[in-house]
Amino acid sequence: MQIGVVGKPSVGKSTFFKALTLANVAIAAYPFTTIEPNKATAFVRVQCVDKELGVQCSPRFGYCVNGTRFVPVEMLDVAGLVPGAHEGKGMGNQFLDDLRQANALIHVVDIAGATNEKGEAVEPGTYDPAFDVKFLEFEIDMWFLSVIKKGWDKLARQMQQEKQDPTKVLAKQLSGLNVSEELVQKAVTDAKVDPQQPAYWPEEGLHQIARYLRKATKPMVIVANKIDLPHGAENFERLKKQFPDYTFIAASAESELALREASKSGLIDYVPGNSTFSLKGQLTDKQSKALEFIKKNILEKFSTTGVQQALDTAVFQLLEFIAIFPGGVNKLADQHGNVLPDCFLLKPASTALDFAYKLHTDLGKHFIRAIDVKTKRAVGKDYLLKHRDVIEIVSGK
Repeated sequence: MQIGVVGKPSVGKSTFFKALTLANVAIAAYPFTTIEPNKATAFVRVQCVDKELGVQCSPRFGYCVNGTRFVPVEMLDVAGLVPGAHEGKGMGNQFLDDLRQANALIHVVDIAGATNEKGEAVEPGTYDPAFDVKFLEFEIDMWFLSVIKKGWDKLARQMQQEKQDPTKVLAKQLSGLNVSEELVQKAVTDAKVDPQQPAYWPEEGLHQIARYLRKATKPMVIVANKIDLPHGAENFERLKKQFPDYTFIAASAESELALREASKSGLIDYVPGNSTFSLKGQLTDKQSKALEFIKKNILEKFSTTGVQQALDTAVFQLLEFIAIFPGGVNKLADQHGNVLPDCFLLKPASTALDFAYKLHTDLGKHFIRAIDVKTKRAVGKDYLLKHRDVIEIVSGK
């Protein structure tokens, strides 16, 4: 799984990315600080199963704090997109191509309206952040459309003459964007175009197909960053009403980064995504004032900084992934003594057999049955896994 962080330049996108990952990325208040995409690991929160099973877990990847398991996810920070990106403006084609394999997008917006369409600083409240939501939708739609229309006239005539199924042809053409035949079929139906006559599909029909596929394959969370600046809160409420199809999350990436770095330095105890932190180190006056500001203006007003919440929302609400723990009824530790060492993120409607293949190809090929460790009940290969299941795979090899 890969989650892409997108947005125009200078809205705090790289700060958001660094806050999630603590990766060493360039952060500056000018356009195109990020040129090559940054890749790093972040962690989603899952309620651990160790307490239910009466053990203390010891993760191999990620970590666990007081019953909250942090499971690794690959993040991609793409350089700022500007209007006209699909035409190559701001190196837009390159940046859009970087998003091909992203399962979902987190769109970071300067909700205070303190950054114009070019990524230049302006007075808070003088720019409407609603434009950013619209322009990014449009740019990605046009990007999808450009892939669809590549050689379209000739391809459409050929499909019609040879009576080829446009669903299969388009799915192959769009395979690099995680588009399946089933999705194309739904998009064609939604666009109300005649699958028997692709050569006569109108331009708007192709646009409609592009929009449908963008929504289906690149679902998006909107991060309302800089929520603490003037006009931030009022813009946040307005945009939630204006774009009801999106999940908006109030955020302060700077605050989250400060908390995580203070925690890493041993100055505070802070669990990402929590609404509180506790002091434990010797602070300077400047550090004390900064933390007090975050406490009063972010955590007490909005419950969290929004950064961890955005990632959790993308993975578990937008994508509806589930977390599955491998384990045994009689043994929850691996050969090295690590208890419940792994936790895997699987697509919705995954089965016990899917999980077996996820663990190892041989376990899938020689699958006999699975066991629900919590209930000690044997289940078959078609058993639909539930979030936080603990599953033992019994295989013939």
